[in-house]
Amino acid sequence: MISWIQRTFQRHFKVIFGVMLLLMALPLIWVFNPSSGSRTDDRHFVERHVFGYNLNSAADQSRLFGDASLSAQLQAGYVPDQAGLENYAFERAASLQIADQIHLPPATKDEITDFIKTLRVFAGQNGQFDSQRYASFRDSLKTNPRFSEADVGRVLADDVRIGNVQKLIAGPGYVLPADVRHQLETADATWTLGIATVNYASFHPNIPVTDAILTKFYEDNVFRYQIPPRMVITYAEFDAAPLAAAVKVTDTDLHKYYYDNPAKFPKPAAPAADKKNPVKPDPEADFAAVRPQVETALKLERARALALKNASDFSYALYEHHLTPGTPGFDAFLAAQHITLKTLAPFTHEAGPAEFNHSSDVADAAFKLDQERSYSDAIGIPSGAVVLFYKDQLPTRKPLLTEVHDQVASDYIEGERRKKFVELGRTLRSTIEARLKAGDTFEKAAAAAATAGDVKIDAKLLAPFSRRTPPRDIDYSVFSMLDQLDRGEISPMTIAQDHGLIVYAADKKLPDLSPANPQFASMHNQLADGTAHTTMAGYFDDAITTEVKKSEPKPE
Repeated sequence: MISWIQRTFQRHFKVIFGVMLLLMALPLIWVFNPSSGSRTDDRHFVERHVFGYNLNSAADQSRLFGDASLSAQLQAGYVPDQAGLENYAFERAASLQIADQIHLPPATKDEITDFIKTLRVFAGQNGQFDSQRYASFRDSLKTNPRFSEADVGRVLADDVRIGNVQKLIAGPGYVLPADVRHQLETADATWTLGIATVNYASFHPNIPVTDAILTKFYEDNVFRYQIPPRMVITYAEFDAAPLAAAVKVTDTDLHKYYYDNPAKFPKPAAPAADKKNPVKPDPEADFAAVRPQVETALKLERARALALKNASDFSYALYEHHLTPGTPGFDAFLAAQHITLKTLAPFTHEAGPAEFNHSSDVADAAFKLDQERSYSDAIGIPSGAVVLFYKDQLPTRKPLLTEVHDQVASDYIEGERRKKFVELGRTLRSTIEARLKAGDTFEKAAAAAATAGDVKIDAKLLAPFSRRTPPRDIDYSVFSMLDQLDRGEISPMTIAQDHGLIVYAADKKLPDLSPANPQFASMHNQLADGTAHTTMAGYFDDAITTEVKKSEPKPE
């Protein structure tokens, strides 16, 4: 049964109740995709049966998915998406088929009554069953053109029977006492931890670097420094700035642009208000304060649109007159348009041209060009628009070490520094462990380790806590270490991006792990419910997959 789709219903009962009635009034004929075999005329197509329903029958589809939709509405207040409803419908059909096979008796009136009282759809403000809501719902069915009270009763009876079947399949949920004890220990053990945070930025080991070392490192990692293909592009630029002066805008235009783009024009800071003279909102005053900026922005935006249009006209004219870069006709056309081509520095697809702030749009357009398609469509840029022209494409190449020397040296040093930081972690752990055995407090032991390792360590002892009630500022990677720690033990150093972490289990107090602990029964029930649900879900997944596969049309 689906008990997970009910949380906001009670808060919005009137709206959801109206939507529910509207949905129930609509025809609930399920439309399958063509691969499912569904058709509009049952007489002309092969029947496809799943759990006793012919999926190629509009009537059976309506019954299968209509019942599932109504069931979801009654139990949760809304219908799941298509995939969820389909799975829920098949699960209900499979459950009812199993109930028939094992001769499970129909639901009794008392069972149905008790079940109705558990539905959140009929709960009042106090969360309890509200007979008036239930009566209102029954009255609404008298004028419902799609569902009658008998239909609702049938679906509710099926849901009760389905629940009984699923309980049988799920079983009691077998859980070993050892599993309960382990979960109780994990959740309720009280830890007193020492946390040593090793500052990576303060770690500066001596790392010798020679040409021979860098050469070997470069050859072993040359794939990291290969230069990918780069485009060599020229371009015609259509600048928006000269066009902005000729753009005309009205006060109506400015007002609309201002109110359509509030984030661009934040209101000026209001003067301090007092109780006697409160400051009243004045939208016109706010607008007047930023009117020059609004006018400039709107004119520039329209100028960019004009620049893009001019660039588009230019590109189309090249196409219309069959003009190819490098030909006399092309050069004459550029001269007539007073356009001078500029050249971009070679750039990769990933980086884009630096001259256009590494624009991905420009990079995408450039890498679609070649000798056959030698120029692009118009492309908008912040300053206006451009049309790109193919000049050359530089292939992937392996650079000389001298070209990437600084990057190689930086990568080598960082890699060696990380390795040495790992080695330092082992030393720090050993030092802290030895000082603790000698009687030092955790903070003193960590300070001694910091001095010996020439690194900064922040150490603190946390107040006792359990996983149910962790400290607010705890690094949650600590929890992954607790399963490997016992009282008095120190964890290996784990490394994050900018620090290392060493955890000392100063104390660990176990909760009561006997069945006499009330939490024992509660944890047992939680684990049993989870095991039972997993068993049931797995059974129905297999059953549905097998049944649907049996009915799939065989390939011709």
